[in-house]
Amino acid sequence: MAGFADIERQYAQLLDQIRSRAFVPVYLLMGDEPFYTDRLCDAIVENALDEEERDFNETICYGSDVDADTVITAARRFPMMAERQLVVVKEAQAMRDLEKVAVYLEQPLDSTILVLLLRGASADKRKSLYKLASKTGVVFESKALRDYEMPAWISAYFSGRGMRIAPDAAALLAEYAGTDMSKIVLEADKLARNLPEGGGEVRSADIEAQVGISRTVSIFELTRELSLKNGPKALNLAARIGAAPRFAMPMAVSALYTHFNRILRYAALKERNRYPDKSAVAAVLQGVNPYFWKEYDAAAANYPIRRLIGIISLLCEYDYKGKGGDAGETLPGDLLVELVAKILS
Repeated sequence: MAGFADIERQYAQLLDQIRSRAFVPVYLLMGDEPFYTDRLCDAIVENALDEEERDFNETICYGSDVDADTVITAARRFPMMAERQLVVVKEAQAMRDLEKVAVYLEQPLDSTILVLLLRGASADKRKSLYKLASKTGVVFESKALRDYEMPAWISAYFSGRGMRIAPDAAALLAEYAGTDMSKIVLEADKLARNLPEGGGEVRSADIEAQVGISRTVSIFELTRELSLKNGPKALNLAARIGAAPRFAMPMAVSALYTHFNRILRYAALKERNRYPDKSAVAAVLQGVNPYFWKEYDAAAANYPIRRLIGIISLLCEYDYKGKGGDAGETLPGDLLVELVAKILS
């Protein structure tokens, strides 16, 4: 699967082509993450036609309202008093017979720009629609990033806007927004408006103040204390996190699993090579900012590989319990404290 750097690069190249009006007959925009595909579709709508050409040459519809015959008929029309016409099908995954549009893609008109925008879905790559779109136009697929990739994406996005964000602030914003890129963009815009001109690096305090994040503690802080094997602080944090109104045990276990899985991979690397080079470290700590690598040195020293394997097994057990399996009447917050105690023991 392409990483976010590859997706960002492809997106930027395609956006430049659209803005320079170097269009192709067909755009198949698809994938789990709508951030990039929505923006590309908006850019095509904005640049394909001049304002006075839109009334007769722009057709924008939704997949739930049209069928393949309607789309094909619209695409085969010729433009009126314009160089081209635009046909956009938003939420095209809702079309019952979307695959039949492949008939048009066999011989698309150069004077039509057809955009098929699938939100949260992808075309079947084994079938004609995908294959013909790849041959006669552009296919752009935007897969959702994983949670551990978000801090790096946030840092790259801020950098692209001429802003700098501290690694811990990027991690905090990722924790707040999850993998919702649109939400992160909105908050970045808010920060850009409210921070003083030339305000330097965005810090955690700026995120809390400007974004309005109200929190006492976070899983991010808990994983750090577990890495350092600071028992009293880790248990205190676990109790406070578990007492939060919206606490969900499966999400907490998922974050802990990601963290300890990284520690295990890093410890295995250190066992093979006591002084690994930066590229090897980056490969096993995928998505972790180098700012935090020292934490993993401490964690690898505190948890032998055999113990880490046991912790991974323990996390699988508590994932099951957190989802209602064999937990009895134990409250979710108490389960987290129990889990943390066993990790530290």
